[in-house]
Amino acid sequence: MTLVYIGLGSNLSDPESQIRQAIVHIKNISNSSIENISSLYFSRPMGPQNQPDYMNAVLAINTQLTALELLDQLQAIENQAGRIRKENRWGARILDLDILLFGDKVINNDRLTIPHYGMKSREFVLIPLAEITTNKLLPDGENISTLAKNIATNDLKIHSQLI
Repeated sequence: MTLVYIGLGSNLSDPESQIRQAIVHIKNISNSSIENISSLYFSRPMGPQNQPDYMNAVLAINTQLTALELLDQLQAIENQAGRIRKENRWGARILDLDILLFGDKVINNDRLTIPHYGMKSREFVLIPLAEITTNKLLPDGENISTLAKNIATNDLKIHSQLI
């Protein structure tokens, strides 16, 4: 089994419901089990500010799937929710599921970059991630809790508990 951290985000079509439904679908991924779920947070959008605020969370799963098999499962959940991939990387979206960490692996191919390329600069990833893991180190040796303590919060607020 591999411990994997997944970022969840939504800012369209009842974001809290989108994230809760995504968690239900992730629970049903074969050969995988949810280990922990962060609180649900409100965050300001990256990129264009003329879109609704986001709701974000991070969850931890143990899985026997490979990283690409898990990616396929997560993209199927996004598609089922109505996600449409656009050219605008930071535009509004119904659901965004990102593999942040896959064990201690470093993966860089045309479909997947792990650790997630932007996680060190995103409060809506680091703070929920630090909430559910203690003393976790990134493959480069940086401590997630330290990164989370030192990042600007950009008005990130806890909305509610997900469990």
